[in-house]
Amino acid sequence: MTSYRCSVAAAEQPMAGTAAHDRGFLLIEHPGPWGRKALAESRWLPDDVRTTLAARAEDAGVRVQLIRRPGATPRGDGFRVFLANTSPGARWLAATVLEDPAELLTLALGTLDAGAPEGFALEDGPLFLVCTNGRRDVCCAERGRPIAAALASAYPAETWETTHLGGHRFAGALLTLPAGLSYGRVDPDSAVEIARASASGHVVAPYLRGRTAYDGAVQAAEVELLDRLGLTAIDALALVASEVVGAHTIVTFRHAGGEASVRVTAIDEPPMRQSCADEVEKPSTAWRVD
Repeated sequence: MTSYRCSVAAAEQPMAGTAAHDRGFLLIEHPGPWGRKALAESRWLPDDVRTTLAARAEDAGVRVQLIRRPGATPRGDGFRVFLANTSPGARWLAATVLEDPAELLTLALGTLDAGAPEGFALEDGPLFLVCTNGRRDVCCAERGRPIAAALASAYPAETWETTHLGGHRFAGALLTLPAGLSYGRVDPDSAVEIARASASGHVVAPYLRGRTAYDGAVQAAEVELLDRLGLTAIDALALVASEVVGAHTIVTFRHAGGEASVRVTAIDEPPMRQSCADEVEKPSTAWRVD
């Protein structure tokens, strides 16, 4: 095993604006083992289910995550499935239990804006998803599993281990649903702090990578304005506009005191090995917010 740890190498890289850009999420309970490409390499899902589900999810703009309870918790009858829409102002989280993996192909993934599909029950949330897939990246396992254990102790019903959330170099990685808030460089103590804040409708800005419903520039703008204005409520900022002007993006949010606009510029970061298993250095993007 390589001694290189991408999360150590990237310790000084800016995190704001680096969350994956996904509005919808499909979570499938699957105890594993998980491969490096968890859905594509799943031994439990039949080939036709894997390929068809992946194609339909991509067409619908839905990210598929495999989930399991921390530790060796046995699964009961059937398997849990969650759907989430993270769109601000229209977000929801819903769950069901399926018996046969083939039933996954009956899900209407392209109708998230219409609300939870038939057969799903709305959930209050939040859920806490911790990336722990060591087959994908060693940092996710080494940093993620202690986080999952700490969260499971404090919030057992809400905590799940999950597959790749994006951005190994920012491990430990934590996602809250249905808000779609992606956090990085989390440890067990800060994870519990984030969970406690999330349960009361707040964010913890120092660990926030971004809101997955937004693209990177808007994510970075929101993180900066939360910090600049001293805001912590999940819905403290409402997106008004995002406009590309030359090499910049002008982002405007509304808040209780009025409106605030910032100029966001993409900055090329020096190439680096972005995953522990990478052999080639790759460029990455950071964001400057003025």
